Amino acid sequence: MSKMSDVERNPTIDDEKYRIDHVEKADVVAEGGIQPPARIFTPEEEDKLYRKVDFRIMPILSLLYLLSFMDRGNIGNARLEGLEKELKMNSQEFNTTLSCFFITYCLCEVPANLIMKKFRRPSHWLGLVTTTWAIVMTLMGVVQSYGGLLAARLALGVAEAGLFPGVILYLSIWYPRHRSQSRVAFFFGAATLAGAFSGLLAYGIGFMGGVGGYAGWRWIFILEGLMTLVAGIGSFWAISDYPADCKWLTKEEADWLIYRKAIDSGVHGESEVVSWKYVRQALTDWQTYLNVGYYLGVVVPLYAISLISPTLIAGFGKFTRPQVQLLTIPYYSVACIFVVVTSIMADRQKTRFRWMMIDLLLCFFGLIIQLTPAPYGVKYFGIFLIACGAYGGLPTSVTWATNNLSGQTKRAIGSAFQIGIGNLGALASSNVYRTQDKPKYTLGHSVILAFNVLGLVAAPTYAYLLKRANARKLIEQQSGREYTVEEIHELGDKAPHFMYTI
Repeated sequence: MSKMSDVERNPTIDDEKYRIDHVEKADVVAEGGIQPPARIFTPEEEDKLYRKVDFRIMPILSLLYLLSFMDRGNIGNARLEGLEKELKMNSQEFNTTLSCFFITYCLCEVPANLIMKKFRRPSHWLGLVTTTWAIVMTLMGVVQSYGGLLAARLALGVAEAGLFPGVILYLSIWYPRHRSQSRVAFFFGAATLAGAFSGLLAYGIGFMGGVGGYAGWRWIFILEGLMTLVAGIGSFWAISDYPADCKWLTKEEADWLIYRKAIDSGVHGESEVVSWKYVRQALTDWQTYLNVGYYLGVVVPLYAISLISPTLIAGFGKFTRPQVQLLTIPYYSVACIFVVVTSIMADRQKTRFRWMMIDLLLCFFGLIIQLTPAPYGVKYFGIFLIACGAYGGLPTSVTWATNNLSGQTKRAIGSAFQIGIGNLGALASSNVYRTQDKPKYTLGHSVILAFNVLGLVAAPTYAYLLKRANARKLIEQQSGREYTVEEIHELGDKAPHFMYTI
């Protein structure tokens, strides 16, 4: 048994444990705490090192997510190119094809993160899921019926389920808590670019209608699927697994990255063990469910934008299909800038709550505008507000959750649960915008607004409870109670030295 103050004064480590199995296992510590590496980096050197890491791992992750978001949302562009007419689908059947993706996508995210945690190399797992959904996406271009499209969308949900929660877990291995949101934002910023890029690409591909006897909507699926296939195959080699495995890092750099991540949860690190007790901890923690609440407040508007906005814009005036595709580009571009800038500021301020509220309020006001009899130009501006709030809110919400869950298994399950269950809200986005309600879509906007209000309640509640928990931890630190390393690992984020990010 040792007091926390004694640990901080005399950090030691069992060197044999330090290199167990994977680099992430280096977080395992002995009785005394985590041993600093031979060389201590200055703040300037550390910033330079993390920029080096950024340039090596963020581009490929961003590309994969851009392609994943484009591939799940391009059905909205395909609709404009005649998908419904050729497959003899009605509006409800189209909404069902949107919904079925999210059913399998959400149900498979928690199992996918457990599988990734067992995989020896993240590059193999992320590369596998990318190539799998690329094949499904390409084959979607040759479906001949509504049933075939439905089956393809179900399969696409299964295949894509491993990417987003997997990348969030992967980033948590490389970056400490207060450097994480800006990295998630750079990664997720690709989703906003996906909306702009998909619209631009669909505009060009639409002119291929008739080539090879295929309609333009088929070429959208085929060409975008083949693009993803190339990226997926390349990702097996492009993704770096762990710091100690990277030839582009020196030993000093790798050791410092391992150390910085290890002490992120305190001088004793965190548990690396995959165990059902940590799964139960995640699923019974009040944090997990409030995390889902405020996530729903931004993710449901996000999917409304990505899936329905081309249809909304088409109702704003007498636009041609190419004009509608081009009009989707500006708000995605503005949202991308907003996501990156606000996330950098959140990391610098080491806070999440105030930015979460800004994101939720932007969605709120954008949706209110859609429900008013405002001119179409104002409603188009409202889409900008929703896009900025929804896309900006996603990295804020997932980072806030991972920042406050300690123990890698608990964090893996908690973040996957937030994303998986939260994304079930996308079923609302894909079903409540009915053809008979156009052009006002009062029902659709009202339902999305209700989810947004849920987020506006959950976020302040979460912040209040975190603040209260931190106050209790400060009192417990002063009590002088003794803890073993095993007890601290067992407590995870409940340990008195682990202060929650608000």
